[in-house]
Amino acid sequence: MPIYSYRCSDCGAEFEELVALGAPLPPCPSCASQAVKQQISRVAPPGKAAGILASARKQAAKEGHFSNYSASERKAALK
Repeated sequence: MPIYSYRCSDCGAEFEELVALGAPLPPCPSCASQAVKQQISRVAPPGKAAGILASARKQAAKEGHFSNYSASERKAALK
C-alpha cells in the first residue's frame, strides 16, 4: 500500500496515511473531518538519495535504531 499525504480543509492539519488503492479518503486525525484532500507527494531530487540515506541513518543512530545497518555499519555509526 502506498503512503499518501493529505491536508484537512477544515483545520489545516497535514498528515500521511497508508491507503489501499480505491479506498475512501481517511478522516483527519486532528478533527475527524472528512474534508481532506490528497496532496502531491514530494520526491527526492535525482542524485540526492545517498545524502538522504546518510541523513536518515544518522538520525536513526541518534535514536538508537540500528536494524537497517549491517554489522560493519553499526560499528562505524557508534563511533
